[in-house]
Amino acid sequence: MQVVVVPEADGAGRVRVLPDGPGPSVLPDPPGLPDAAGAPGAAGAVGAPEKVDDLAAWMAATEAAHAPRWVLPAADALYPDLLEAGVRLSRCHDLYLTEGILLAFAGLPGRPRNLAAAWARLHGLPEPDDPPPASRTEQPALFEADREPLPAGADPLDAAVAVYADQQRRIALVPQPDRLRLLVAAESAGALAAAEMRHHGLPWRADVHVELLTSLLGPRPSPGARPRVLAGLAEEITAAFGLVGAPESRQVNPDNPASVVRAFARAGIDVPSSRAHVLREVEHPAVEPLLRYKELQRLWVANGWSWLDTWVHGGRFRPEYVVGGVVSGRWATRGGAALQLPRALRTAVRADPGWRLVVADAAQLEPRVLGALSGDRAFAEVSAATDLYTTLAAEAFEGNRDHAKRAMLSAMYGGTAGGAGPLLARLRKRFPLAVDYVEQAARAGEEGRMVRSRLGRTSPPPSEAWRALAGSADPATERRSREAARNWGRFTRNFVVQASASDWALTVLATLRRRLANTDAQLVFFQHDEVLVHCPAATADRVAAEVTASAAEASRLVFGDTPVRFPLQAATVDCYADAK
Repeated sequence: MQVVVVPEADGAGRVRVLPDGPGPSVLPDPPGLPDAAGAPGAAGAVGAPEKVDDLAAWMAATEAAHAPRWVLPAADALYPDLLEAGVRLSRCHDLYLTEGILLAFAGLPGRPRNLAAAWARLHGLPEPDDPPPASRTEQPALFEADREPLPAGADPLDAAVAVYADQQRRIALVPQPDRLRLLVAAESAGALAAAEMRHHGLPWRADVHVELLTSLLGPRPSPGARPRVLAGLAEEITAAFGLVGAPESRQVNPDNPASVVRAFARAGIDVPSSRAHVLREVEHPAVEPLLRYKELQRLWVANGWSWLDTWVHGGRFRPEYVVGGVVSGRWATRGGAALQLPRALRTAVRADPGWRLVVADAAQLEPRVLGALSGDRAFAEVSAATDLYTTLAAEAFEGNRDHAKRAMLSAMYGGTAGGAGPLLARLRKRFPLAVDYVEQAARAGEEGRMVRSRLGRTSPPPSEAWRALAGSADPATERRSREAARNWGRFTRNFVVQASASDWALTVLATLRRRLANTDAQLVFFQHDEVLVHCPAATADRVAAEVTASAAEASRLVFGDTPVRFPLQAATVDCYADAK
């Protein structure tokens, strides 16, 4: 059963029940789906538009009776309000996210994805730009209507039905539609999971966070002042350059890169920048306090007291996730930098009393993905080990794990500096199919062609400026042309692996969400190849087992009958920091 929903003001909405068809999902149905799931029943007559005064209550009743596939203009604009009203959806088709996938597949990644734009394209009309992201910092009135105004004369519900039908038509026309259906289903499930993770929040002990900041930086400083430890390091840096008592214009400001570069120049040391990797190559007594200052200053600015005041409330950190926020399919966040949390702060992520954290982390995901993509049987045998690099080292690099890892990263990222070239040649000789797979992707990029992930997520085409440079016959631009081609080839080389890894990880998230639907467990964090579940202690063993089962199920769905092993190691802990 499929139900198209368009929210309206004051908690109302309009809905239309559609007959079952070749839906976007090849994921299994949610557990406990009623036998009458395909019948309209209380949900209303098939095909008849219906006005609903209390949309949240209507959707809750329909979800309980039929668990339909909800067709939503954009889940992130509607689902947070439903969660606040106590309504959880089992599955959906997100028109906005699907439109983005299909536009990219067609080589049109920059076009607007909103419902109004998709409807306009169907009718040859100008496409309105995507609206700015809705802020969730303050609770709005239930449902924000008219965020995506349609062209004059268009009915929002009819437009949603038409766009949904067109998306299904376009999916059916691709060479392997089931893969693209799985990607759409996983992306849409990801949108639901993202809203739920923000709703539940990541358990966060503010007192532990403050204690950590105080131990590393000293007491909270007054506005505009440096923390005590940073102020002491700044004095130590100035002293290391022999500038104590010098005029203020000559003293070193460690927050100002130009000031640091000038200080080294006065000491007879030429450095191109004050970046940490540059300073580590310099011998000078100021280097150690400078590096320490940089590390602590980054913590203070990115995750200090102000961050804690802004983002942690009621014992929860609630970032706003952006599903598919990166072209490879990885997520991003708006504010809070949830996907760049320093390892030191993981100690503040602690389960509630009587609850546990189940932390699952995929081991060496991208090399395993390459093995599955390429069908290299010899490489698949290496993947049987939990530590792939150790086995790879024994197979081809005389037991040198560092060499094995550098060769693998060189294959996936296209680097040959620092002696990686000979190591890559050895990897190519031992595993020709795996290396050839990424090299074909690199050649496609160098020629300006698009490449796709396992499920069909598509790389953006290069710019017109790139094409003009690459196609130039001017000998003066030949070097720049070759360099541009190689750079884009490195991008497409990695895209096929990283985007396919995103396919797998997102499918794991979707299957795990489905498996945990009838439990008290809460998905609370997801990034790239890692997922956190907050659950009652009594259910932790079951949750860990479901994590393992989800990884196996996702591997079958995404890669079929592959011999490559994808271990997703689950640790049950009270504190996130203890999982590593």
